[in-house]
Amino acid sequence: MNFTSMLDRHQLQLTPQSIDTLQVNLTKLCNQACRHCHVDSSPKRTEALGDAHFEKVIALLQVPQIKTLDLTGGAPELHPRFRELIERVAGLGKKIMVRHNLTVAFDPHPQTGESMLWLHEFFQKHKVSLVSSLPYYREFLTDRQRGQGVFKKSILGLQTLNHLGYGVAGSGLEINLVYNPVGHYLPPEQSGLEAEYKKELKQNFNIVFNNLFAITNLPVKRFKDDLQRNGQLEDYMEKLINAFNPQAALGVMCRSMLSVSWDGKVYDCDFNQMLEMQARTLDKVAVSLDNFNIESFLNRNILWADHCYGCTAGAGSSCGGTTT
Repeated sequence: MNFTSMLDRHQLQLTPQSIDTLQVNLTKLCNQACRHCHVDSSPKRTEALGDAHFEKVIALLQVPQIKTLDLTGGAPELHPRFRELIERVAGLGKKIMVRHNLTVAFDPHPQTGESMLWLHEFFQKHKVSLVSSLPYYREFLTDRQRGQGVFKKSILGLQTLNHLGYGVAGSGLEINLVYNPVGHYLPPEQSGLEAEYKKELKQNFNIVFNNLFAITNLPVKRFKDDLQRNGQLEDYMEKLINAFNPQAALGVMCRSMLSVSWDGKVYDCDFNQMLEMQARTLDKVAVSLDNFNIESFLNRNILWADHCYGCTAGAGSSCGGTTT
């Protein structure tokens, strides 16, 4: 059953509610090339938000109802104007969130060779909220998904950030970790997994963090290709469909955010962006930063496809973890 038919079966009309979060994919350039990456990022990618759209992102943040700027990539820190963007937005009273992969600070910039060791103290100075993937609290499974040596660098990154106050109670510096299953499985229950992570990381590495987000791997781009190569795509889709939860569907992130790509196009979410399912107004005009109008965007129809089952399976899945 396709996703739209499933919504009809449950009499769900999922219309846009607000724009709380502006999520911007600054670049597809990354210092890693993870197996589960739905963006298909790597050190070889060159796409990056251009100057004209850079200014339009800052202008859009003047909209009062947008409370959070969520920067993603690739590794967003590798964008040539990353520091400038943080500095200019810091005075607007918005929450600034960066999808930080924990290793980018320790690798030279893939294009310029620049040291990235300035990152940790820069984050601290501007009170940037961090969201960081750590597929597991043990080395083997993390390196299997993200590459040899990634776990040790990630642990060092977390320890460095803890030293600066991140994750420490009362510091006001937030770091949340992200769990993605390794393979074609649904994530376990989030709160129990968070307790397990906190116990193991504290006991073995003296690491603390705020929250754990358990995120379902969506069958998009590199992860979908991996499933197809291993003959697991049909089985995985069946798992997602059978786990459809109407309550989780009500909380899908596309109802309260907009997603901007490196070329200034606007999407319902980051996953639609990777599939080039550009958001459209009711009169079918493709939405971009060049023609963005908040009223028409809030009156649009959200675009659905079968990958949306990944956000509605079980307890649900969003960029901020489970939705129920």
